[in-house]
Amino acid sequence: MKRLRNLERKLEPYAVRNVTIALICGQVVAYVASAVSGNTNAARLALGLDPARVFDGEVWRVVTYLFVPPVTNIIFAFFFWYLFFIMGNALENTWGVLRYNLYLLIGYLAITGLVLGGGALLPASGQFFVPEISSNAFVKLSVLLAFAYLYPEFRLLLFLVFPVPIKWIALITWLGLAFGLIFSPWIIKLGTIASVLNFGVFFGKDIYLRIRSRGKRMQQKAADAARARTPRHVCTTCGVNDLTHPDAEFRYCSKCDGAPAFCLEHLHNHEHVGDKTE
Repeated sequence: MKRLRNLERKLEPYAVRNVTIALICGQVVAYVASAVSGNTNAARLALGLDPARVFDGEVWRVVTYLFVPPVTNIIFAFFFWYLFFIMGNALENTWGVLRYNLYLLIGYLAITGLVLGGGALLPASGQFFVPEISSNAFVKLSVLLAFAYLYPEFRLLLFLVFPVPIKWIALITWLGLAFGLIFSPWIIKLGTIASVLNFGVFFGKDIYLRIRSRGKRMQQKAADAARARTPRHVCTTCGVNDLTHPDAEFRYCSKCDGAPAFCLEHLHNHEHVGDKTE
């Protein structure tokens, strides 16, 4: 985190306030332009992060792909923008403008670097122009995961009726990411890792400390349970103890070495070990 704070100080003069609103406005403009043109995919084709076209000179795509609308259906698009606005503003208010910018910047650089790097290594295949990777979906994904981590009890009205805690939506998202890491092609695996890289940078240490603290608590509980199952008093002669016979009484013989315990039945008729009276 020390390196992160140093990087924040260097980038502070370049922090962009209300970056969430700027991204939404850009996507709205691109959506309207696509609707006017009559081609719902016009924005994606003209602005998307296609590495082959970037290397052909269309370098603006490394920025404009951030303004590709999330979906073509206006109702779902409005829902995504509304949710993104709520979560993005909450993170900016919680972290401050600079840290929120940095969070988005790390994700942006990871995805852009992956796509352009893959396009440079495999220019003929064109396989890095994949919608799941060459898009701005990582912005909403990483913002959703960060928001759910900080505000797990925030509730969304599913279908405008059913309140659902955001933590459950995040859990489903994490399960989907895990599924992608296991079963998807390697390109999607790399894209999945890149899309949550900023989350790992910001929350990885905190998650590790929580897991370690939880592990220590579990170990302590196990030790306490083990001690609770260990009898405090055990008759040296017959083995009766305070757990198997909770009503039994025990005494310790001061005449024996180590002062062993005996139940009342064997206290007075046992042979002393290392009789101290001799």
